[in-house]
Amino acid sequence: MISTTIDMIRHGEPVGGRKYRGQIDDPLSEKGWRQMREAVGRHCPWDAIVSSPLLRCGAFAAELAKQNVIALAYDARLKEIGFGEWEGKTAEALMEEDPDILMRFWNDPLNNTPPGAETLIEFQSRITAAWRSILEENAGRHTLIVGHAGQMRMVIRHVLEMPLDRMFRIQVPNAGITRIRVDGLGDEALPRLMFHGQSLPG
Repeated sequence: MISTTIDMIRHGEPVGGRKYRGQIDDPLSEKGWRQMREAVGRHCPWDAIVSSPLLRCGAFAAELAKQNVIALAYDARLKEIGFGEWEGKTAEALMEEDPDILMRFWNDPLNNTPPGAETLIEFQSRITAAWRSILEENAGRHTLIVGHAGQMRMVIRHVLEMPLDRMFRIQVPNAGITRIRVDGLGDEALPRLMFHGQSLPG
């Protein structure tokens, strides 16, 4: 039986700190670089790396691939969900306008899409398409995806068959690593969540 292992790492802290960044292309801060390097440590078990092209992911992916002579590909489908008019705003700023706005979104994101934002259905479609492509192209290998909290939530939700409107209940820390093992191929494949939100040991 073919077994495929996919690790996913969220980017570290970007310049500008915490906000609804979406597809704004801020680079990593010094702290963000440190978070990602420490999360990986000296380990590099991967046969390939696939990254979101946004700077907060792609720059670290390029460094890691170069240092360890690993094939690197960028996939635009792995970009973070587009937050529309929320992009660039902090949670505090949004709640000053409407104290309940975030609670409504977290509890029922399907019916509370931010103005001008990508819908969860649209986001689901592109992330699951990217996930299937990565699994097919890397069958039997150990691959690292460098991506975003939303992208990681969507993949976890997909493999665990969670309801779409519950994905924001999954917390994803900066530079947190999640491992999914998939035994078999195609529709008969069995995915397993091995660990979530950790660093590699040592």
